[in-house]
Amino acid sequence: MPADVNSRSGDPLSQAERAYLTLRDLILTLRLPPGAPVQEEPLTTELGIGRTPFREAVKRLEAESLVAIYPRRGSFVTEVNITDHALIADVRRRLEGHAARRAAERATEAERSELDELRMLTDGLGGEQAVIMDVDSRVHRTIYRCTHNRYLEGTLGQYYNLALRIWHLFFDRLPDVSEHVEEHAELLKAVIAADADRADRIAVAHVDHFEQAIRRLI
Repeated sequence: MPADVNSRSGDPLSQAERAYLTLRDLILTLRLPPGAPVQEEPLTTELGIGRTPFREAVKRLEAESLVAIYPRRGSFVTEVNITDHALIADVRRRLEGHAARRAAERATEAERSELDELRMLTDGLGGEQAVIMDVDSRVHRTIYRCTHNRYLEGTLGQYYNLALRIWHLFFDRLPDVSEHVEEHAELLKAVIAADADRADRIAVAHVDHFEQAIRRLI
């Protein structure tokens, strides 16, 4: 799941934002696995980012429960606590439906066109993990943006990140993962059509399906 390379306005991202997105995606995709040290020297060199943006990114990731900072020991990727999954789903069940409703009500015509392009991507995804996860991430994050509520977008983004890392952890054991993402097609149709009630219902059902699939494995 590649980090975004541009901001919403089309301008290049700041060094701090690029550092955050890059580190975030390394953690979410388990390339920096749970418990791994987040080491400044090798990572700044490897990723081509400065020390100050790196440190800002680590502090931000700590606030989002993806990094733990220990005095005199360093920074580490947080462990995945599977028992938290039901708690995360409980929050997302409320917020995802609300976000879908607000996106249906507030998305601009340009945003609805963007959502329609994403809808077409959900058809026939196949089984390649990187493609499936990328499309899922783009759909969720675009809907959050279409709410035009930065607080809702930020909160949902944080909980989605936590759920996404769990999905990466269980991906190989989950059946029909491409079908899970293909469910987005009906959600996107509802948002595009400004059918707020239907968008809300589909979004909640989508979270429920994911939560139930994970629960069967733990």
